[in-house]
Amino acid sequence: MVSLSLDQARRIALGAQGFADRPHARPTMRTLERTVQRTGVLQVDSVNVLQRAHYMPLYSRMGPYDVDLLHRASERGPRRLVEYLAHVQALMPVELWPVMRHRMERYRQREARWWAGIDGALKRRILAEVTERGPVTARDLDDGAPRTKEHWGWNWSEARKALDLLAATGDVAVAGRNAQFEIRYDLPERVIPAAHLSGPHLTETEAHVELVRRAARSHGVATLACLRDYYRMPVEATRVAVAELQAAGELEPVQVEGWHRPGWLHAEARMPRRVDARTLLSPFDPVVWERDRTEQLFGFRYRIEIYTPAHKRVHGYYVLPFLLGDRLVARVDLKADRAAGRLLVRAAWAEPAAPDRTAAELAAELVRMAGWLGLDDVLVEPRGDLAAALEVEIGR
Repeated sequence: MVSLSLDQARRIALGAQGFADRPHARPTMRTLERTVQRTGVLQVDSVNVLQRAHYMPLYSRMGPYDVDLLHRASERGPRRLVEYLAHVQALMPVELWPVMRHRMERYRQREARWWAGIDGALKRRILAEVTERGPVTARDLDDGAPRTKEHWGWNWSEARKALDLLAATGDVAVAGRNAQFEIRYDLPERVIPAAHLSGPHLTETEAHVELVRRAARSHGVATLACLRDYYRMPVEATRVAVAELQAAGELEPVQVEGWHRPGWLHAEARMPRRVDARTLLSPFDPVVWERDRTEQLFGFRYRIEIYTPAHKRVHGYYVLPFLLGDRLVARVDLKADRAAGRLLVRAAWAEPAAPDRTAAELAAELVRMAGWLGLDDVLVEPRGDLAAALEVEIGR
């Protein structure tokens, strides 16, 4: 069995995620497509204290980019991305639509348990409305008409639940989101390119193999648990898929220094000689979303504290790890004060082995991010053991 040092495993993982790719001075649609091929998916989340989650992994890998690239890729033809329950709610390449049919069927079979109380007649009426009017939001369907026996009688929440079910089962697709971040639903044939809508019908086992293959490519090196988590797959299905990919020579068992569980190395994984990254990672970035993996690879214990009461938070509300080279060396609690045009650093913390240049490098990254967000200044508040040095660097 091949053995990897922790440094080697970390560089492989970061290379698989695109951090060793040659940067483009001006990211293009081709840059975006290459980046999404690395990440596999872009998790979607409604929190907007800094920037919504699906924009951030692209920034972390591509640098400042025109977010209209992502809007074009996910909302206009030729559509390259579509939103579905791929990890959790996430943007995924459109070619994954037929691969997800087994998941759509699973939601259909479990409808009564997971979406209790949604009546079939309501679903049919909403589907007819989408067919006639789409793309529409749930709020569009609640047109404010008086609630009479003649009226359909739904309200926004009922329409939303029915639309969510129809989206989970593939009867409608996400056409995009409006300025209020509400989902716009439409028929799949008006969203998914025909070649992918009529793509091959995979068996459930074939679909699982394809998803594990993609997870392994995005991870580079991973445990079974990491591979399972990437597309939120059943444990046993993941185990079977790993065995098939190993037999085909696509995965190789490896022992990684300090890991207590076997690892799997993708056959095409690169081992960069070095990784020269300098960027901030969203809490929903694939590099850090599986917290045990983050700790195993980087020695970085990370928890998102959005739902923790304020007085119990250790590092802050919306904390981003700072990647420097191939290490996570600091973390900052950030907020975009759009009214004042400032990027607020609510707290800044250094990791125990952070190099001396951490404050200077982080200051440069914060200025870069502020520019991307359209903010004029960076203001450092006096919380955290890195705050004072960071404030000095920002002021230079």
